[in-house]
Amino acid sequence: MFFKFTTAGESHGKALVAVVEGLPAGLEIDVKEINFELWRRQKGYGRGGRQKIEKDEVQILSGVRHGKTLGSPIALTIENRDFVHWQEVMSSVALESAPKNPRLVTRPRPGHADLSGGQKFQTRDLRDILERASARETAARVASGAFAKQLLKIFEVEIKSHVIKIGNVPPNPLQKTFAEISVIDEDEPLRCADKTVQNQMIELIDTAKANGDTLGGIFEVVAKNVVVGLGSHVSWSEKLDGRIAQAFMSIQATKAVEIGNGIENAFLFGSNAHDEIVYQDEKFQRATNRAGGLEGGITNGEELRVRGYLKPISTLRKPLRSVDINSKEEDLAAFERSDITAVPAAGVIGEAMLAIILANAMREKFGGDSIVEMQRNFESYSESLRAF
Repeated sequence: MFFKFTTAGESHGKALVAVVEGLPAGLEIDVKEINFELWRRQKGYGRGGRQKIEKDEVQILSGVRHGKTLGSPIALTIENRDFVHWQEVMSSVALESAPKNPRLVTRPRPGHADLSGGQKFQTRDLRDILERASARETAARVASGAFAKQLLKIFEVEIKSHVIKIGNVPPNPLQKTFAEISVIDEDEPLRCADKTVQNQMIELIDTAKANGDTLGGIFEVVAKNVVVGLGSHVSWSEKLDGRIAQAFMSIQATKAVEIGNGIENAFLFGSNAHDEIVYQDEKFQRATNRAGGLEGGITNGEELRVRGYLKPISTLRKPLRSVDINSKEEDLAAFERSDITAVPAAGVIGEAMLAIILANAMREKFGGDSIVEMQRNFESYSESLRAF
């Protein structure tokens, strides 16, 4: 069975829900680690007031017994504490009378799913769209990814993220080693490995806030100790870089994905773009890692490096021009409580999505109904690599 997950829930609904499938039986699950990942997602300088309301914690409803997976689907839920203020507006049953404040949305935000979603689903209350399109949904992804991380931990895979650019600061994205990323304190406001640059980022965020504006940026996710041979070259749908790109592009506001030095390499000669192969410490290695740990859609044993490019958040305190979908008259776009920037949170979400893709690739290659069987298959394959 492959690792997979699905989520449900609206931003101001009663709760977020996820179903995770494909974990082998007997895997120890630490709920504290899942809640820690949820806490990390809520942090970051420039976040909005919603984070002061919510304290995300997971409740596992099925699939885990006495702290270990059963091999069956895992159902989990995360309460939306803000639902207490939205019970009528987001009621799942028909109301006898309209809410006093229905909070209808008829002025779509440029850059959001509001208008295109309303046209697609033929709804004249754009809240039907924005509630699900909201990045609040990613809390369920992070919880699902935390399960994937706990599987990968058995095989010594570590995944970290950091912020390498906010707006135009710094001029060139930061380049940091895994060791430098690993020692970033979780209490750092932007999860940036350079404190001088981080202070400059904070100043820029303050300026954007004062101007009623928002900021995007770049986050990088790095996975260490990924085994050679995940993914495949034989079909477009099996290429691991394609799967990773799709997963990252699905993160709200992400408009571009880069693996390794993909963008820079496009402007170089091949002699300066590819990683020369060496043999040392009794294994094949790359002298550099410009490919970001992937060649031909297959992991090559080097660090897996993925960057996500986030556009500025589309909900602005100083709204852009829009049109009311009912009157067709020009108006300002709707505004709801929002962040100034969410790049650090996107990094945590990126960690979750990369963990999910890698967990699926590991389950695909090594199978096993139990964690013991999966470990046995992994060790047998690792032995064949050592003998190659």
